[in-house]
Amino acid sequence: MLRARIIPCLLVHNGGLVKTTRFGGSKYIGDPLNAVRIFNEKQVDELIVVDIDATTKDLEPNYGLIANLAAECRMPLCYGGGVRTVEQIERIVSLGVEKVSLGSAAAYNPGLIKLASQRVGSQSIVAVMDVKKSSFRGRYEVLTHNGSKKTGCNPVEMARQLQALGAGEILLNSIDRDGTMKGYDLGLIDAVRKVTRLPMTVIGGAGSFDDMRALVIRYGVIGAAAGSLFVFKGKYRAVLIQYPQPSEIDLLSAVL
Repeated sequence: MLRARIIPCLLVHNGGLVKTTRFGGSKYIGDPLNAVRIFNEKQVDELIVVDIDATTKDLEPNYGLIANLAAECRMPLCYGGGVRTVEQIERIVSLGVEKVSLGSAAAYNPGLIKLASQRVGSQSIVAVMDVKKSSFRGRYEVLTHNGSKKTGCNPVEMARQLQALGAGEILLNSIDRDGTMKGYDLGLIDAVRKVTRLPMTVIGGAGSFDDMRALVIRYGVIGAAAGSLFVFKGKYRAVLIQYPQPSEIDLLSAVL
C-alpha cells in the first residue's frame, strides 16, 4: 500500500533545537539527541535536521553532531546545513545519513546536484527551495541562507532545472507560513507540483493533522513535513514533542 510520509523537521542553533516563525524569532526547544530518542519511540517515518548556523554563516557541517544523530536515529535521516561540496556530501552519507539536503548550493552551484547524484545516487540528494511571496505583484522567489539572501529565481523554473540536473527529491518550504500553523501554501505547491515528476516534501504552515490530510487528498503521494506541529502543544505553544499514532497515518494513507 502506498503510504503518506509524515516528517518532523528539526532546526539546530548553537547546539540546541529551536523553532522559528517566518525564519526568525527562534524559540529554544531542547536537545537534538533527546528529541531523536523520543521520535524513535513514536516510530517516525523520516526526520529532517537542518543546522541553521552552518547555513547562515557558511560554516562546515558539524560532523560530530551528524554522526551522533545518525547513530541515534532509527528512521531515515535527512541532514542539511553548510553543505557545499561533493566531498562533504560523501562524508555525510558515509556517517549513515540517508539523504543530504542542498539549499544555497542548489541555487548558486546547480552543477553540484548533478555531480552529487552521480556520486552517491539521486535518492540521497534533496534540493531545497525556501520560497517567499514578494509584496510586489505577489510573485514567488527562492531565498537562501535562512531567508536572508534573494536569488532572483522563480521556484517553478528552478524545479524544472532541478529535475533536469538529477535531484532525487524537492523539499519545498514556505517562508511566509513557517511557524504560523495556518496551513500549507497550496498555491505555491500547486505551481511547483505541475512542472515536476520528482518526489516532493512540503513544509511551512501545518497547524493540525487535518492540514496534512488535506494535503494528501489533494496531491496523493507526498511528504508532509512540519516543525511547530510536532514540538508545540496548545495555544500557548508549550514545548511537547508529539507525533500521530501509526493507525492515524494508516487511515491517512487509505485515501491514496
